[in-house]
Amino acid sequence: MPSIESNQLLLAAAAACEDKKAEDIRILALDPAESGLTDYFLICNGTNERQNVAITDEIELRLKREFGVYPNSVEGRRQGEWILMDYVDFIVHVFSAEKRAFYGLERLRKSATTISVADLNAAVSARITETRAKKTTPAKKVAAKKTPPKATPAKKTAAKKVVVKKAAKSAARRSTAKK
Repeated sequence: MPSIESNQLLLAAAAACEDKKAEDIRILALDPAESGLTDYFLICNGTNERQNVAITDEIELRLKREFGVYPNSVEGRRQGEWILMDYVDFIVHVFSAEKRAFYGLERLRKSATTISVADLNAAVSARITETRAKKTTPAKKVAAKKTPPKATPAKKTAAKKVVVKKAAKSAARRSTAKK
């Protein structure tokens, strides 16, 4: 299962695609048995090569600014017809409409599951809430253990008896010293 951070990176990349008016944005969750190289494909297309470069520039800038993450490699930026960005846990494919129809990655990855951005966002939110709940529960137990126990009435009376005995002894000494 991909980490919360990698899913957040994927969501940020998809948001960058949307902001640059990419068309037909799809997230494919790849079958782990079939694809050992990555967990997701983010696939979209632009209307021309300049828009494709702008989309990939926005993805790279946003992930660098928000998460401090750079792609391992970028291929095809110079031509702009099919740009591939490798972020290890996911790979971004930005196509021209013609190249996307020609190569048909969605057809090649039949075992992959298409995930909507809303579904992925809901899954990330649920996992973050679950993680926070796990972290706060042990802290409450530890805090309860660290609080000192309240003094019971029996301990207070024992302490009073010791004080009374010491006072009686010192009074006895004074009276013997006077005689």
